[in-house]
Amino acid sequence: MRHTPDALMLFAAGFGTRMGPLTAQRPKPLVQVAGRALLDHALDLVEQAGMARKVANIHYLGEQVVDHLAGRGVDISDERDRVLETGGGLRKALPLLGDGPVFTLNTDAIWTGPNPLTGLRAAWDGAQMSALLMLVPPERAQGHTGTGDFTLAPDGRLTRGKGHVYTGAQIIDPTGLHDITHDVFSLNLLWDQLLAQGRVYGVVHRGGWCDVGRPDSIALAETLLKDTP
Repeated sequence: MRHTPDALMLFAAGFGTRMGPLTAQRPKPLVQVAGRALLDHALDLVEQAGMARKVANIHYLGEQVVDHLAGRGVDISDERDRVLETGGGLRKALPLLGDGPVFTLNTDAIWTGPNPLTGLRAAWDGAQMSALLMLVPPERAQGHTGTGDFTLAPDGRLTRGKGHVYTGAQIIDPTGLHDITHDVFSLNLLWDQLLAQGRVYGVVHRGGWCDVGRPDSIALAETLLKDTP
């Protein structure tokens, strides 16, 4: 089993219903920001971080994602028969990802500043952590509504509550997924187990972040990219 994470799961199976007409004929990961697909922006981070294994799950209009990723060294976890959500999707992809902790990355965000994946890798301590989440404070969570998902303690440990927004990038030990009896479930179920054990930690991203979940977030993301030196 590896101790330093070097495999990554790209979540690319969602329906993107909040995108309205933009996802009527294409999957959300292929919606464009600044002339490039969201998936390509995410892959930039993955490739810069030098991941040994890369896996993407697919469901809605998944053949378009398969075609887009052809020849790019990304294995496909096919959920076209049944979408499994984040927890079920990660569990199905584990044979492709290998043993040990893995990175997961949502494909519907734009980042600026330090690479969040290398930041997570540098902060990871498997002796005390079972999950390490990349966060931003609410005032820097562009395109996102709400007052935060987690409270960050001085030692970096997380609890549920107002304070910081989860960005969709993390390192997580998936071992506990095998104890969950549901087929379709969110990673929140695994987080709840790990939070109860005091083994979920957070680190704050020092750059910009924009949640591209709605059409009006595209302009926010493009402005963020344009204004970043």
